[in-house]
Amino acid sequence: TRALILLYEELTVTVETIKALQADHFGRWKNREAIAESMIPVLGSLARERNVVVTVFGRSLVNRSVIQILKSHRRVRMIAGDLSVVDTYPILEIIASLDVGTCEIDIGKLAIDYRENGQGADLRAFVAAAVQPGIGLTPQGEPRDVVLYGFGRIGRILARLLIEKAGNLGGLRLRAIVVRKTTDGDLQKRASLLRRDSIHGPFEGTIAVDEENEAIIANGNFIKVIYASQPEDIDYTAYGISNALLIDNTGKLKDDAGLGRHLTCPGVTRVILTAPAKGTIKNLVYGVNNDTITDADTILSAASCTTNAITPVLKVMNDHFGILSGHVETVHSFTNDQNLIDNYHKADRRGRSAVLNMVITETGAAKAVAKALPELLGKLTGNSIRVPTPNVSMAILSLTLEKAASKEEINEFLRQVSLHSNLQDQIDYTNSTEVVSSDFIGSRSAGVFDAQATIVNGNRANLYVWYDNEMGYSCQVMRIAEQVSGTHYLHLPIEG
Repeated sequence: TRALILLYEELTVTVETIKALQADHFGRWKNREAIAESMIPVLGSLARERNVVVTVFGRSLVNRSVIQILKSHRRVRMIAGDLSVVDTYPILEIIASLDVGTCEIDIGKLAIDYRENGQGADLRAFVAAAVQPGIGLTPQGEPRDVVLYGFGRIGRILARLLIEKAGNLGGLRLRAIVVRKTTDGDLQKRASLLRRDSIHGPFEGTIAVDEENEAIIANGNFIKVIYASQPEDIDYTAYGISNALLIDNTGKLKDDAGLGRHLTCPGVTRVILTAPAKGTIKNLVYGVNNDTITDADTILSAASCTTNAITPVLKVMNDHFGILSGHVETVHSFTNDQNLIDNYHKADRRGRSAVLNMVITETGAAKAVAKALPELLGKLTGNSIRVPTPNVSMAILSLTLEKAASKEEINEFLRQVSLHSNLQDQIDYTNSTEVVSSDFIGSRSAGVFDAQATIVNGNRANLYVWYDNEMGYSCQVMRIAEQVSGTHYLHLPIEG
């Protein structure tokens, strides 16, 4: 009887302890929810009235829900240490009280930096010193007109990104979409494809169709749909478009002569191709060789999704460890140029069913790296396997390094690069043992380094890089577009 009484008392204590823990965790969650809710109007006001975009380790908090704000903070905990809205909200309030203009401020970095290096300093003084370069900056001038030539997978994601940023003063403004008219009801079908996406989910906002004026109204933005068969057929000034940046998403025109046809159209002054270019056109990977852009470069290429995913990682590995040689194997989601079922195709193997087979095919990504990183010319080979997934791909970098390293050394180096370098928008980092390809749908980095998959043997290293070959690539295109349009923001705090 005595033993039973003691057991009952122990169980009672355990139950009460669990109840107390449950109440504590739930209470903290509700408190963080309330804080995140309080952040939303401050974030919106800073963005609309002063052109200040607030981020957490590169993830924008503008126009995000309470849960999205909390998840942005949670992600940081996995790679940079504990961080919550309890830490960042006081910093956000201080920024709102300062005379800050047109810039991007990372409150996650400020919070971690204050915790590690503040040494008891006054928080307001610490934040003010970090954002001093943005004090007194004024909003940018008129927004730059953008035309999307082609409205396929990349075109529609670029449209979403442009509409999302339409409220930024002096930013990019989507004015028109150029397509070939197919059938009656074409406009409704184009709008529906923008509204609903099987991979990236529904459009965040409202979309309506103006049949009379042949336009799509997205979140209040009037986007003219221009039907044309040839670039030369269009006078953009007739639609009130001038000094426009045209982004060609068709992949049909790839050289100076072809893409130069856009520049003969009134209203267009610059062209970006969302595919690897031929001839003398610069193939750019933002973060690596975008500093080579000059005012004379009226036609530019954003290279390929794979080239954008692997080049930043290859650059930092070559800078730090040296690369003697390497092979890039791409495990790539199938694309629209493949057949759903077996049928004729001009390319080898791509005629076989994309949804039923792994298909070996060529990739020019390894050779294209040398256009952005000449120091790797002749050092890399590459191949690709198309697999039956609709989005998110992986690049396996098999490298022979100049000096031996350990798995831990390489992982820690790339973790630091993803957090504290000018390539943090290009190189993301994951250390989870459970992630699979679908977890990276919507990733806005050029590539995500998977630390758990790293294999190292002396000076031989196999690195695995995930990438959303649609969204991640489109974000790289946007970064180039912002640079050439003079709408790129000052990033604070300044690294180093």
